Amino acid sequence: MSPKNRSDAIRAGARHAAAQLKPTAERAKPLAKSTGDAARRRVLRTRAWVAPQVERSGQALQDTVAPKVRAMLASAAKRIDPAQPRQRQWKKPVGLATLTAAGGAVAAFLRRLSKPALTTSGKADSITPSGNGQGQTSTDGETTNSQARS
Repeated sequence: MSPKNRSDAIRAGARHAAAQLKPTAERAKPLAKSTGDAARRRVLRTRAWVAPQVERSGQALQDTVAPKVRAMLASAAKRIDPAQPRQRQWKKPVGLATLTAAGGAVAAFLRRLSKPALTTSGKADSITPSGNGQGQTSTDGETTNSQARS
């Protein structure tokens, strides 16, 4: 048999089988349509039943598993994160030194303000200690003691 004759024979056999199946297919069409409708209805009912189940399962997972997963991920992130650079240790001593220097400058300024001004004779007032721990001022450079005068 030649290839052309063979393909013609196959086509003829297919046509004959289709002709025999046509009446059966016509009878099955309404049954398939009603079965499809029933399946669609069943799918909708199943989805309506499954939705709350899935929601409850999701809530249970969120309450029990999610914290553990979050802790595990946080732990992994800490291990992955490169080490933080060391803090510089010189900041505190430098700040303390600056604060001390500023305090000393303020003390010197206040001391200078508390000294009396120079007199017209050019002699500076001198402060001498007295017996009670307070100094007496003399304008002529001599020391005076309040207890000695009494």
